[in-house]
Amino acid sequence: MGSTPFSLFINRNNTIYVANREKGLIQIWQNSSVNPTKTINGSWLNVYSFFVTTNEEIYVYNYNAGYRIDKWTKNENTSISVLSVGSDCYGLFVDINDNLYCSMRDLHQVVAKYLNTDVNTFTVVAGTGYEGSTSHTLKYPRGIFVDTNLDLYVADANNNRIQLFRRGESNATTVVGTGSSTISLYVPSGIILDADKYLYIADAYNSRIVGQGPNGFRCLVGDNGYGSASNQLSFPRSLSFDIYGNLFVADESNHRIQKFVLSSNFCGKNR
Repeated sequence: MGSTPFSLFINRNNTIYVANREKGLIQIWQNSSVNPTKTINGSWLNVYSFFVTTNEEIYVYNYNAGYRIDKWTKNENTSISVLSVGSDCYGLFVDINDNLYCSMRDLHQVVAKYLNTDVNTFTVVAGTGYEGSTSHTLKYPRGIFVDTNLDLYVADANNNRIQLFRRGESNATTVVGTGSSTISLYVPSGIILDADKYLYIADAYNSRIVGQGPNGFRCLVGDNGYGSASNQLSFPRSLSFDIYGNLFVADESNHRIQKFVLSSNFCGKNR
């Protein structure tokens, strides 16, 4: 999987996808295999984000091709371009209505495109294009997640918060982090919602995973400071659940993918 893994994805078939940033590959593990069962070579250097749909189409941010998002279809040997975005895309998501979202970090906004059209245009759905810390601005956004209500969650990294943009709204609510009464964050990177709509966050610069439950937010993994022990992380970037509820984390600076069984609060304390 190369060094400094940044993005991973697990689909409903329990297939694990990991981007190898150095070699421009996406490696795939199926059926709990120890070694990769398939490798897709798309020459995608510096893959900061990708997304796998239910029909196993892979959307990849292709830095090497000049800020472009490519689509790799199952059983095909080549990818096709679907959108040029003009900025690094640190988060990708495809919602239930086939809208593709890109978190444009350096332009401080999130854009979306309807995939069932060949038109190479997008709509701004969050942020103004200028950095800020108000309810309608973002500062270097990273991970994104769109729920079944088409509400958009954004890891507003340099504002140290997670923002929730309700469908069609340009002003967000701060769910967790700076500006809320919940747990603090430091450059959150990856975010996901589980089946119960609880939020999980790769709190990158705190080198920990934060999770939501019936009693609010708490630290789940990594409250011992960054490190390489089995209960530590070093700048986690993205995360995903398998069908059994196990949590997988792209542990970037430890050059590994970590698996955690979330049966208890690993951190030992909340903060």
